[in-house]
Amino acid sequence: MLLSLRSLAKRTPGPSSRAVFSSVDLDLDAGEYVAIMGESGVGKSTLLNLVAGLDFPDGGHVEFDGVDLHSLDDDARTRLRRDRMGFVFQAFHVLPHLDLAQNVALPLLLAGRPRAECLARARDLLAEVGLAGRAASWPRELSGGELQRVAIARALVGTAALVLADEPTGNLDAENARNVLALLGAAVRRRRAGGILVTHSLRAARTTDRILTLLPTGLIEGAPPGSSGGA
Repeated sequence: MLLSLRSLAKRTPGPSSRAVFSSVDLDLDAGEYVAIMGESGVGKSTLLNLVAGLDFPDGGHVEFDGVDLHSLDDDARTRLRRDRMGFVFQAFHVLPHLDLAQNVALPLLLAGRPRAECLARARDLLAEVGLAGRAASWPRELSGGELQRVAIARALVGTAALVLADEPTGNLDAENARNVLALLGAAVRRRRAGGILVTHSLRAARTTDRILTLLPTGLIEGAPPGSSGGA
C-alpha cells in the first residue's frame, strides 16, 4: 500500500476551533489515480497538506510507503516530499527568475544532484509535456496552459511515487484544462505513481480511476450529488 489514511481528523486553530473533518480513511495503491471532490471549505486542500506532511492532523495518522509521516522530524519530512512526492497547484508556482529548464530541475538541484544531469533530465521532461526546445524560455513568455505543463514536468522530474494536484485547471480555459488533465493523467499512469487530484469539476474528476467526495464525516465513494462538468 502506497498511502494509508486512518481516522484522520483536523480542526481549525484558535479559541473558536471547529472540526474541519473527522474519520477520513483512504487506501491508495501505486498506480492508482483518484479524484477528491467536495464543497468549498470542506477541507480538500487541508487534506492534501496532511498527506504531504505539511500540516499535522488532530487525530489519526498518515502512512506513506510504510512510514508514519508524523513520526519523522522536519528534515526527514522535507526530504521525503522532495524525493518521493510531486505537487501541481492551481497557481503554477513557476519561478519567474529561472528559465524553464531551471524551474523543472529545481527539485533535483536542491537534492544536490550534478547540475548538468539535472538540466538534461529537465529537458527530457519538458519534451514529454510538449515543450521540447523551450528549455531556455522564460515563464513570462508562456501561456497559462504551458506554465501548468512546466509545473507537471517539475512534479515528475524526480522519482515521485505520489503526485498531489490541487485544482490544477482552476486558472485555465476549457481547452487548456482538457489538455493538462490528459497530460497529467497519462504521466501519472505511465510511471505507476499514485495520484490524488483535488477538483471542483466533475469533468476533471472523470479523468481519474475513482471519484471520492470529502464530507465533514470522511470520504465517500462517488461524486457529490448535483455536481456538473466545468473546466
